[in-house]
Amino acid sequence: MSERIDSHHHLWAINDTDYVWMTETHEVIRRDFLGPEMKLAFAEGGVSGSVAVQARQMIEETEFLLKLSEENSEIRGVVGWVPLRESAGEPHLERFAAYQKLKGVRHVVHDEPDDDFILGAAFNEGIARLKTYDLLYDILIFYKHLPQTIEFVDRHPEQAFVVDHIAKPRIAAGAFDQQWADGIKELGKREHVSCKVSGVLTEVRDESWDLELLQPYFDAVFEAFGPERVMFGSDWPVLLLRDSYGTWAKTAEQLSASMSEDEKAAFWGGNAARIYGL
Repeated sequence: MSERIDSHHHLWAINDTDYVWMTETHEVIRRDFLGPEMKLAFAEGGVSGSVAVQARQMIEETEFLLKLSEENSEIRGVVGWVPLRESAGEPHLERFAAYQKLKGVRHVVHDEPDDDFILGAAFNEGIARLKTYDLLYDILIFYKHLPQTIEFVDRHPEQAFVVDHIAKPRIAAGAFDQQWADGIKELGKREHVSCKVSGVLTEVRDESWDLELLQPYFDAVFEAFGPERVMFGSDWPVLLLRDSYGTWAKTAEQLSASMSEDEKAAFWGGNAARIYGL
């Protein structure tokens, strides 16, 4: 099997104004997560490379992640943030294009009050600029945004997209999210869209979870996107709200157990390396 690449993790440093969403109930992640913490986590899961993804809508964080990528060889690529609704993201896109490790950009769409945000004219003007700089766009949505997202990706048939966290379905025992499954199946028909199996545990509504609960969601994603467009990711350290990095990596091994050896190699690293150009 090829090396393991985590296609989705975060790095941050906490100060008085950062991550205001981290309430007391999120105390486990209310601390710095930088290079040393990352290396320990990756050792748990046998991971040697990664893509660091933005969490804040700040140019400063994009700069911060790119700096960390220069200091940590494990970070093979960065998905940052630029204000795509302002002048189609310029001049920031042009400036950041000079950084080889910038592979894409993202906006936290699921936090926008307007469920149709992703269809906004100004935002789509910025998306249309990304191909000029050979950048991907990571899609961060909830299950309820899948209809708008399908319309969105159809507007940009030449742009490469990656869906984060399998589009955040409602995962609960005895209540498979069929609305999500129908949407993810339709979205998977678009060959220019790939999907990360990440951020899954934090979408479980129940106090506990097991393999039986998660397997139908993994299988639905694999069926929708196929072996060449699905990749492993963690959403670490947010993942720690539910379990350890090592536990998630072992769970992903179990979820993908029925894959062929070639498919496993693609899932664990090959697809991320190819899709992000690592």
